[in-house]
Amino acid sequence: MTIMRVEGNEDLVRDTNSGGAIINTNRNAYEIAKRRASEAQKQRDEIRGANREINNLKCEMHEIKSMLKTLLERD
Repeated sequence: MTIMRVEGNEDLVRDTNSGGAIINTNRNAYEIAKRRASEAQKQRDEIRGANREINNLKCEMHEIKSMLKTLLERD
């Protein structure tokens, strides 16, 4: 890989073999971005789980209401 520094930014290099792709060589920024993405995914998973639980509770409440209506209709 042949690289050239990008003028005005010491963390960026240009890969001249790939047609000019710009690569960030700042490992710390990369790790921070990975951690942020991981935390965002974890939060989305938690929200998805909470939504499932809420939907299950709604279904159970509907079943309970149906049973109560059936019991009240018998009297």
